[in-house]
This record gives sequence, C-alpha cells and structure tokens, in this order.
Amino acid sequence: MLSAFNEHFSQIPDHRQQSKVEHKLHDILLTLVVGVICGADGWEAIEEVAHNKIKLLKKYGSFENGIPVHDTIARVVSSLEPTMMQSCFINWMKSAQVETRGEVIAIDGKTVRGSYDKKSKKSAIHMVSAFAANNGVVLGQVKTAEKSNEITAIPALLDLLDIKGSVVTIDAMGCQKAIAKKICDKEADYVIAVKGNQGHLHQSIKDFFAICQSDNFKNVAHEYYEEVDGGHGRVDVRRYWITDVLSSINDLTSQWDGLISVGMAESERHVDGKISKERRYFICSIDADAKVFGNAVRKHWNIENQLHWVLDVSFNEDLSRVRRSNAAENMSVIRHLVLNLLKLEKSCKKGLKAKRFKAALDTDYADKVLQLIY
Repeated sequence: MLSAFNEHFSQIPDHRQQSKVEHKLHDILLTLVVGVICGADGWEAIEEVAHNKIKLLKKYGSFENGIPVHDTIARVVSSLEPTMMQSCFINWMKSAQVETRGEVIAIDGKTVRGSYDKKSKKSAIHMVSAFAANNGVVLGQVKTAEKSNEITAIPALLDLLDIKGSVVTIDAMGCQKAIAKKICDKEADYVIAVKGNQGHLHQSIKDFFAICQSDNFKNVAHEYYEEVDGGHGRVDVRRYWITDVLSSINDLTSQWDGLISVGMAESERHVDGKISKERRYFICSIDADAKVFGNAVRKHWNIENQLHWVLDVSFNEDLSRVRRSNAAENMSVIRHLVLNLLKLEKSCKKGLKAKRFKAALDTDYADKVLQLIY
C-alpha cells in the first residue's frame, strides 16, 4: 500500500534528464520535509539535518547515492511546478479527512517578505491560504503576485477545496459578489467583512446599525451576544449584533448570492484606564444567530495568530532567503505541510518551535511526526 506522501506527491513531474539523476525526487522531497520538521530553514541546514537523520531517511527512502548536497536540493526544488505542489498538498489534506462540516475556514493572504530579491528585481510572493480554524491546519494555498490580486486568487483557491457545510470567513479584500457566489455554489456559508472598498454597501450597513442602536433595536428583530476576557491588566469586551431584517438596505439581497443577514462586531479594550473601541461590519449567508456569528468573526483571526504569526516566529518565514526560481513558493507549501504534521501530532503538548527542536534532538519523535504522512 502506498504511503499518503507517495500517493499524492509522486504526481509531481521530474523534468531532469533521468540518465543523469543521482537522487530520486521522492528522496529529495523527503529530505526537505525531514529537514523542516527538525528546524532547518535553509538549504545547507536541511543537508546537515539529513546527514544526522540518515537512518530515518533510509527507513522511508532509498538514498542509493547518499544524501543530496544542498545545491542539488535547491536546484531540484526550485525547478518544480508550484501549482502541482499545491495540488498535491490539497489532495493529501483531503485524504487526511480533516472534518470541514461546521468548521470555520478563514481565508487570508500573507506576503513572504524574505522572497523579495532586489538584485533580480523579483517581487516578494504573496500566498493566500485557507485555514481550518477549529483543527488549526492549512487546507490549501495559492500564490498571487501581490495583495491586490487576492480578489482573483480566492476563487481559484475555493475551486480546489471541499468546503461543503463550512462557514468561510474573509476580510474586506474578498468582499466581492463573485466570491460570495462561489462559496454558495460550493454549498458553504460566508461571513465577509465590509469596508471602504465597498463604499455604498459599507455606509448603508453602518448607517443601518447606527439607527437601530439609537432606538435600542426597538422595531428590528435581532440577536445579540457578548463575551468578556482579559489578562495582564487588559480587559476585552466583544459584542455581536446580527439581523435578517434587511428591507431598509437597498437591493442588498438581490445583489449578493445567499445573503440573508448582516452583522456588526464591536471590540472594546480597557488598558490602564484607557478605553478603545472598534466596530466592523459583515455580510452573511448564515441565519441570524449571534453566537455563530461571533464565533466566525473571532475565529477568523486564528489564521493570523495560529498560521501567519507561527510561520514567522516558529518557521522564520520572513527571514528566509530561499528565493531562486520557484523555491520560495514551493518552500511555503512544505512549511504548511510540516505545520500540519506538527499540529496533528498530539503526543507532545508543546508549541511548534519546541516540537521542531524536539524532533531535531529525538529521531524517534521525528519518526512519529513523519508517520502521519507515511
């Protein structure tokens, strides 16, 4: 029986002259995955880890000609087609049977700052990812040239994913009719932030809630939910209002597929006697349930805290100087893969950085992580 890794990643074409190939593509990818699991972030470090973990690597690969040198690893990984890497990753995640029904799937982009190459005038790549907020794993990703291209990247990413029965959350950049329609067509719901890029819509919803609040929602059916937490001298109060009474917001339902409610989220922070407030507005295809709405809004930030922040702090992504050809994009996929493996490995209760350090010191633990894909 093929391992999950072999089954899905063997589809990546190897365009090298086979008569000159010393190291199988599978072995090079395995070297890459083990290196990143064990804390390596660059080509030379990946090679060093491989020499240290040679017994583990030979358990799953052939390595007939030993460990590939870092230049070979870099050259091969740089030459691979990124869309194939991304497709293989998504198919692996589908086979892992991560439950998405009832899941909050946050979609957002992150610029890989270290991929900017001034010398060759190569812009930093921008990866748009789908993150399962409850399970804490990446479901898929696509590359865009820059943040403004998220509008076209999001539908392309949605096409690749199984999102049926989930609630998709997107920031204001993705507040587009075509994106709302795509989510509905895939039998999912959405909670999408509305800001100035949808000027009339944003102002209409803002005015609507202002009028409702001034009258204490006397004549408008709605739901309200509030939660309070804090620590270290800080108190956070989060309030959520949602309603399906949309008649006074001009032509709203006829313009947006699936739209049946609008929501407002208010964040109030108390620090050292000072109070700050922020209000955000949303269009939704969910029923007017304030708890469900509040959960979706709050969990959208998991993609910042549990993915983007982790990639920078635990994987040093923004400091990475992996830039050559397709390398930055392909390495981003590998980081997502390893992040998922470390999240899915439950025996060690520490953070991801500590798990990577443990894997570097303890080959048995590295093997345990690797077994999740073999």
